[in-house]
Order: sequence, then C-alpha cells, then structure tokens
Amino acid sequence: MPIRFRFRLIPFVVTVFLVVLGIALAQWQTRRGDQKQAIETRLLQRKADATVKFGDGSPGIDQLEYRRMALRGEFIAGWPVYLDNRPLNGVAGFYVLMPFKLAVPGTGGNTGEDSYVLVARGWLPRDPVDRSKVPSYPTPAGTIEIEGLVRRDFGHVLQLGDAAPPQPRAIVQNLGIDEFAAASKFKLQPFVIEQTSDTEDHLLRDWPSPSLGIEKHRGYAFQWYALAVMAFIFFVVTGFRRGSENTNKPAAQRSG
Repeated sequence: MPIRFRFRLIPFVVTVFLVVLGIALAQWQTRRGDQKQAIETRLLQRKADATVKFGDGSPGIDQLEYRRMALRGEFIAGWPVYLDNRPLNGVAGFYVLMPFKLAVPGTGGNTGEDSYVLVARGWLPRDPVDRSKVPSYPTPAGTIEIEGLVRRDFGHVLQLGDAAPPQPRAIVQNLGIDEFAAASKFKLQPFVIEQTSDTEDHLLRDWPSPSLGIEKHRGYAFQWYALAVMAFIFFVVTGFRRGSENTNKPAAQRSG
C-alpha cells in the first residue's frame, strides 16, 4: 500500500501556532542576547577610558554610560531608599540608594543647592526573620570624593503588588530617577552612579554586570527554535503514519 499523507485541520492550526510562537520567541531572545553583547562591547571599550570628573564639561548620557566618574559632595543621610529583591551570591538583600549633593566647582568645596545625583552605595543582607529590618551602616559626614560607574538606571525586577511611593527609608522593588526626584524635591542628574570606591561603610559593591546572561539568552533562543522544528516534524510524521494506517484498514472499517 502506498503511504499517503492525511491532512487534519486542527493539528495543522496548532502546528502553525507553535512554529510561529517558537520562531518569534527565539528571535526575541536572540535580540536580547545581541543587546547584551553590545553592552559588553561598550563596557570593554570604556573600561580603558579615563575617569570623568563631574563638572568638567561632561558629555551626555549616551557617551557617559558605563564610564567611571569621580564626584565631590556629600551624602544626604536622611533620604536613604532600599531596593529589595537584589540577591548577592544567593543571599537576599538590598541596594542602598542615597542622594549625593554635588559640590560646586571653584567654591572651595561648598555644596550646590540644586545639583544631586542618586548613588547606589552598596549592598546589605536582608534580615531572614523581619524583611523590613535594615542592618545599620555608617554614612560619611561632610564633603567627600567618591567614584563609580555611570548608569541610566538601577535595572528593573518583577514588581510584586502595588509600588509604594518613595519616602525616606522606604523599601521598594524598583525606583526611577523622575519618581525619586518628584518625591524628594531634589534636582537630580539624568543618570545614576554605582559606587565603586571604598568609604569605610562595610557595604558590599560586587555589582552585577549589565551584560550578564548573554549565554542564557542564546540557550533560550535555541530551545524555542527547537520547539518550532519539533512541532513541524511531529505534524508531518503523524500525518503520514495515520494516512498509512488508514489505507491498511478494511473498507468496511473505514466506512463504518
């Protein structure tokens, strides 16, 4: 008996859906991997650049991002905010965010009244019993110099529940520059700083690389492409098999 292919509408529709879905998600993961690869390339390029000093005719954020910047000023200790769900080496914890009042160049270290930058000072572990309890840490007093990496933002995690409005000592899951500026009334620079210099505050500064996860995206893309291929192969193989089985049935069974 010749093998014949039996076309079935519902399996065909399901197969088309799975193939389109698999290809679309694979391409999305590929684009994410390409974006992070571009970030990695920029990071490597800008690691060799000299440290930028704030106020020395600093370029825009596109040219500043991932560069090292030195700043002079003082921390506003009364306005800390803590970013939740920031684990480090598998341990739950917070990022300590604090506004930094920038010194006006050429005024002997006096601080400016309307120039601030939001700084991620470092990481603290979360209390395993009471998640609202933040460990104590010292804040340098007076005018100091710090150095850090320029970023557009602090990244974003899945928001669980409604976002609480920023306020001093609030624990939040995500925080944007505009959101913090509106709540604090501070005039903030359009970038944030991941502090890398030591200010003897016992905070950890092992910041995750923004390009982290390139291989993960590549792997996910492969899996989605594989799903599309397997869905198509399954449709073809089962169609030929069922067609062959149907031709081997007696005429009475096929009609009944």
